Amino acid sequence: MERVIHTPEGVRDIYGQECARKRVLQKKLHKVFVSYGYEDIETPTFEFFDVFSREIGTIPSKDLYKFFDQEGNTLVLRPDFTPSVARAASKYFLEGEENKVIRLCYQGNTFLNSSGYQGRLREVTEMGVEMMGDASPDSDAEILAMMIDLLKTAGLKDFQVSVGQVDFFKSLLEEAGMSEEAVEELRELISSKNHFGVEECVRGQHLKQELTDVFMQMPHLFGSIEILEKAKTMTKNVKALASIARLEEIYRILEMYGCEQYITFDLGMLSKYRYYTGIIMQAFTYGTGQPLLKGGRYNQLLSHFGKSCPSIGFTLVMEHLMNALSRQGIEVPLTWVTEEIFYDEENRREAIEQAAAMRREGKHVVLRKKGMTP
Repeated sequence: MERVIHTPEGVRDIYGQECARKRVLQKKLHKVFVSYGYEDIETPTFEFFDVFSREIGTIPSKDLYKFFDQEGNTLVLRPDFTPSVARAASKYFLEGEENKVIRLCYQGNTFLNSSGYQGRLREVTEMGVEMMGDASPDSDAEILAMMIDLLKTAGLKDFQVSVGQVDFFKSLLEEAGMSEEAVEELRELISSKNHFGVEECVRGQHLKQELTDVFMQMPHLFGSIEILEKAKTMTKNVKALASIARLEEIYRILEMYGCEQYITFDLGMLSKYRYYTGIIMQAFTYGTGQPLLKGGRYNQLLSHFGKSCPSIGFTLVMEHLMNALSRQGIEVPLTWVTEEIFYDEENRREAIEQAAAMRREGKHVVLRKKGMTP
């Protein structure tokens, strides 16, 4: 019996029309990056373990694909582009530069070795951008506007970009003075919108009433711009109020872009990536339970690589986007039609010459010998 070799769990082959449409869509989305002034960068598929260590605040070590080189160094397949791009930018783009904004875009595959992802792919294709050197609300708004442009370019009409603010939560934690274990528990409960779990957690911390109330309300602090007004009435914490004021300013700038109708706010959205320091965002649509895009501001990440530089970025997961388009019945039209020229031994030369001429015109041509199965 012929042996059939299957792919490992969590990875798959992409071929035929699906692969062609994926390539066409990637090309269209890349044009959006370029239209905003972003330049391409390619980083290695594997890096030293330190680039994704716990101190960086990315994927837990147990979820990384790790291996060793001949010198005994621990290497990992990249689980996340942002630390890789931050490492490269600190080495090549930020040396001696003052007040310069760096705009970089990328595309490639990432890898997660997690048993907690049953049914999900462990290798996906991502496209994204990183803006470094601009700490202003204008850069936050530009990133959000580009996310919306990308999804519209892909053909989506019904989608929502949810915006959170890590500093709101962190400011309240500083005031609360909770243990690391309690913080981790509270973070998980708020992220999962577990109201009863949050209530039980905070009531055991003996916090002052204002903090108890705001933590208990965080799973419910999502919705339109009006939710920010509500949040401002719930705390007197200066840093927390400043984070809300920044969200309001970002929203005013987004109104100038004309894309505010796609924006909602979720102050209970807390990313698993610990390097985020300001706004975080995720984009959702019908047909997939996973975010199509995700990202945020990370003003301290580059300091791990020797440079201090405010930064923000996002990544788009191609597989999630393709699934959503398919389930919503949105076609990714191919930009070409492959033509066929049939030949036999008598007209082989003419067929080859005709095919060559057509290819010079930019056409896609297949030569098929008569009698062969397509």
